[in-house]
Amino acid sequence: MKSITINGSQRESVGKKATKALRNAGQVPCVLYGGDETVHFSAAELAFSKLVYTPNAHTVVIALDNGNTFDAVLQDIQFHPVTDKILHVDFYRLFEDKEIAMNIPVHVIGTSKGVLNGGVLRKNRRKLRVKALPKNLPDFLEADITPLKIGDKMYVTALEGEDFTLLHSDNTVVVQIKTARTAVEEEEDEEELEEGAEATTEGGETPAAEASEAKE
Repeated sequence: MKSITINGSQRESVGKKATKALRNAGQVPCVLYGGDETVHFSAAELAFSKLVYTPNAHTVVIALDNGNTFDAVLQDIQFHPVTDKILHVDFYRLFEDKEIAMNIPVHVIGTSKGVLNGGVLRKNRRKLRVKALPKNLPDFLEADITPLKIGDKMYVTALEGEDFTLLHSDNTVVVQIKTARTAVEEEEDEEELEEGAEATTEGGETPAAEASEAKE
């Protein structure tokens, strides 16, 4: 999984007055949990743009001005209710030998038969909760909808992998092809044509050909 580096400064004062001063200076107060001790630091608000305003999943390298670096993942983020400015960010520290849970985006690929027949693709889950060692966290999960017909559903079990665990029940629907009024008739007509072609192949002659022979 790709990483984004956040350059920050460790902070000693964590009171309300110090926090307000940081925000007025364009800095975001942050906290790193999960280690032997909690680390308080701050970073420029612009440093979070590639981490927050993206549909992709990333791990984070926190590089502090005192020389300490930490591998982490974004745990929580607070925005101002009016201005949408970032007010506070929480991170959780990563360790190579400890599994971590993250929300991983689902990428839909392929063109389904149902969609070509007028069905509507519905994305029930744009992200899935995945648990794995940091090195095994996927950048995304790929959902190939090519074989789906109208009315078909793809369940989370279709996206399982050997190196990670999906934290969802087996009946969780990831995507489905919804029925459209015009699509049902088109797919039924197509199936009748296919059945007719199979009957011709098996019988050797079409009903029309048999009728023509009877007249002769």
